[in-house]
Amino acid sequence: MSQNLERLKQLLAELFQLDQAELDFGIYRIMNTKREEITRFLDNDLLPQVREVLSTYERESRSVLEDELKKAKEQAKSLGFEDPAQAPKVKELQARYNAAFDVEAAENEVFSHLYNFFRRYYQEGDFISLRRYKEGVYAIPYEGEEVKLYWANHDQYYIKTSEYLRNYTFKLPSGKRVHFKLVEADTDKDNNRAQNGKERRFILSQEQPLAEENGELVIRFEYRPHPDKAKQADLNAAAVDRILHKTTGFDDWRRELASLRPTEKNPNRTLLEKHLTDYTARNTFDYFIHKDLGGFLRRELDFYIKNEVMHLDDIESETAPRVEQYLSKIKAIRRIAHKLIDFLAQLENFQKKLWLKKKFVVETQYCVTLDRVPEELYPEIAANDAQREEWVRLFAVDEIKGDLTTPGYSKPLTVEFLKANPYLVLDTRHFSEEFKRRLLASFDDLDEQCDGLLVHSENFQALNLLMERYRGQVKCIYIDPPYNTGSDEFIYRDRYQHSSWIAMMNNRVMQSLPLMQNDGILFASIDDHEHRNLTSLLIELFGDENYISTIIWHNSSRSSGKQISTVNEYIVVFAKDITTVEEWKLARKDAIDVARQVCALWNAGKLEEARMKLDTFIASQLEDDPEASAYLRNYVNVDEKTGRVFYAVDLSGDGPGERRYFRDRGVWLEPPPGRHWMSQEYIDRLYDQKRIVWRGERPYKAVFLEEALERPQNIIRIPTRAGRHELRHIFGSDMFSNPKPNTLIQRLTAISTRKSSFVLDFFAGSGTTGHAVINLNREDGGRRKYILVEMGEYFDTVLVPRIKKVVYSKDWKDGKPVSREGVSHMFKVLRLESYEDTLNNLELKRTEVQQRLLEEHTGFREDYMLRYMLDVESRGSASLLNIERFEDPFSYKLDIATGTAGETKPTVVDLVETFNYLIGLRVKTIDHIGGVRVVTGTNPQGERVLILWRNTKELDNDKLDDWFKKQGYNTRDQEFDIIYVNGDNNLENLKKPDQTWKVRLIEEEFLRRMFDVRDV
Repeated sequence: MSQNLERLKQLLAELFQLDQAELDFGIYRIMNTKREEITRFLDNDLLPQVREVLSTYERESRSVLEDELKKAKEQAKSLGFEDPAQAPKVKELQARYNAAFDVEAAENEVFSHLYNFFRRYYQEGDFISLRRYKEGVYAIPYEGEEVKLYWANHDQYYIKTSEYLRNYTFKLPSGKRVHFKLVEADTDKDNNRAQNGKERRFILSQEQPLAEENGELVIRFEYRPHPDKAKQADLNAAAVDRILHKTTGFDDWRRELASLRPTEKNPNRTLLEKHLTDYTARNTFDYFIHKDLGGFLRRELDFYIKNEVMHLDDIESETAPRVEQYLSKIKAIRRIAHKLIDFLAQLENFQKKLWLKKKFVVETQYCVTLDRVPEELYPEIAANDAQREEWVRLFAVDEIKGDLTTPGYSKPLTVEFLKANPYLVLDTRHFSEEFKRRLLASFDDLDEQCDGLLVHSENFQALNLLMERYRGQVKCIYIDPPYNTGSDEFIYRDRYQHSSWIAMMNNRVMQSLPLMQNDGILFASIDDHEHRNLTSLLIELFGDENYISTIIWHNSSRSSGKQISTVNEYIVVFAKDITTVEEWKLARKDAIDVARQVCALWNAGKLEEARMKLDTFIASQLEDDPEASAYLRNYVNVDEKTGRVFYAVDLSGDGPGERRYFRDRGVWLEPPPGRHWMSQEYIDRLYDQKRIVWRGERPYKAVFLEEALERPQNIIRIPTRAGRHELRHIFGSDMFSNPKPNTLIQRLTAISTRKSSFVLDFFAGSGTTGHAVINLNREDGGRRKYILVEMGEYFDTVLVPRIKKVVYSKDWKDGKPVSREGVSHMFKVLRLESYEDTLNNLELKRTEVQQRLLEEHTGFREDYMLRYMLDVESRGSASLLNIERFEDPFSYKLDIATGTAGETKPTVVDLVETFNYLIGLRVKTIDHIGGVRVVTGTNPQGERVLILWRNTKELDNDKLDDWFKKQGYNTRDQEFDIIYVNGDNNLENLKKPDQTWKVRLIEEEFLRRMFDVRDV
């Protein structure tokens, strides 16, 4: 085998991910099931085609030369040459014939070109779009834009969610499987690195590190900071030593694990050490999925051939046969390369399909304040220890003391205690499914009564699933993405730090655009590291004309720069369509506070103290900032009846006019000389608004101080520490690094939303945006709703508890509620299947009929292998929707990485909730009636929808017909427009002649919607 062929085969094994034969997880598991077949196809079917192409040309070229040589020899004889071979013409033709076409050399050159071409773009699991223009210079797509933003990964999806492998499985030489699993401590997953300098390590579990489960070996690790800050290499060596030399039992397993896998540096390396090193090392592969790998590589192949195979200068000076040799090599390169590209595109498109498919909801829970829970459920709630313990931990309810009128804490709780504490937040995860069904059935407009949505998911996947439900409804998006400082939580490919970040942001912001209203606003926090790139990207996505401003958030007084002290971050602001955005005005909070204090003092009879409070405030504000506070010079009056501070506005204008009636004094007044009053209708309206005040004998319009508005400025001064202090008060300790201050997000939300708006944050972090929305609603009586998406491990430890806490009490200190003044509230918590879960639930299956067809039709086999194999044979996998399992939709399971340890376990998927989001249903009711899960609502088109879920084994079509008629759906006057049912059914036959409702199969709609995706 030539060296170039061997290099090419090694590269192809890497490209098709066949070089990790022992690994048994993710895409490696899928490809390894086909490893032998793919290798055999490459070695025996595809690569030999190079010689076939070249040999065909060899026969053609030599046959032509052979005829010419024969004629030349005859001519030499006729010319008198005793030895025709000595004739100059014969010598020339003989030399050309001998060197006509060296197939092996040409073949070797083709293999070299194939290797060079594919190696050029492939780097550690990803294809990087580097189009060579000439040596050291690259071409980028340019379409005549005035300014062009380009990044190396512009045509790719950023998919990286973990620096480390959570699910690592490999096979021993005997075929037995070994799993590395994390237990007890946390995994470093979902874009969340260790914080506060506490670098975590993989540490062999001290208690039962080895276990045999179902014939497979499990080696358990913890992922936590080491008390002595030991290096990972030393911990690996200790783990290997303990497993191989200090563990009793597991002899057969340890014998195979101790087999050598030597390297030049480590000739005594064992199989266990090899895999443990791979497991604990940073996973530097698989950051991106190409959006159109096939198209990209085909374009690049033509470019490569024109520039590096077919040299025009050589062709001009070559003979026709040599030109034909060029063309023959090009033909061989193109033929094989195109087939390899088809195979690579199949693999990449398959992964893109898995990435883009809308993910299953694997868990749905509701958190509801008790005032919204039916009292008939209270005895069951009071008896629930898990819920009681959470309330003690979060709300310190054990410190509530009773008295003669108010019940105190007890164990177990009492129904009277629950009634006395209406803002305790019930979490359905502590209760049975049957309890949750009864609770949900008590709501007559579920989505309307739900105030917030928390989604534990990679944000791209969450936005993808939420698309139909919230399309065109979000008024405000606030995001606080990783700043890409190099030491924060963002994971990037080496040498592509900024392009990795831009690719990540581009995918996700673009995915959020359809969710926005036309007058929707995006606020994006950032610092100097990516400020320029973020602004340029948002101009690319929103258009330069929709740029509003960049807010300077002055958040620090400490210097953080060698040349210029950096004391600020930025908030970049864009509108979806700036022509539809109203003028922004913001209440002056300091003035509102003083106005309330003056009013309270005045009404308490402390008139002088009230006057002094007002005068002192105005004087101090004018001294601090005379220009910004000049408006206060007008607010020097106090209404004698109400104590409200006001600005007296003249009710007259230039020019004579008629008298007007002022009803509080029952008089008709003439206007001042040479002036006229405003219209009688206007004056009456002011009376209705209680805005007529008198100064002496002259009426004025009152503009109250608490109504004084200002246009927001692009400088906000709130220290970063305010966010830390706020969270420390809520939890009693530092639970999260650098949370944004609630007051900052509340200010942005106040200026950009209406009282019923949706607010979205898909980098939710500690939940500050949800907190800000709840507080803003508290202040102005709004019904804004929040959607928070977060995939970090702090979703359960910080975000969800924070929302529960701020609902229960408006103020906190040292982790305990101060006032216990809560709000009536309900929010939903979703957990979605991850991309890794999708991969881990794939199964490739080939039927006997398919196998026989492939064996009998070799021509079809190549086309099948190159283009269709993965799609066809993965059908029916649980993560790709197994329609047959819809016969019992309440027990559809996937193996899901659960908790923070990433351990997979069979989990029942919430098909009902998933389907609701797929069709964009605005849910009104969910109930369980006679074995049927009944969901009602409206779809985005405004059609009334009824969804019926049943176990078809228990409720066949005859029973369903009886149930349907018993519920009266077929007799009601067009109550629904569309009825969805799982399983073939006869409901259409029950329709009356004057009814127009349609019946659709859930399975068909589910499949269509789950994979109805487009490139972003």
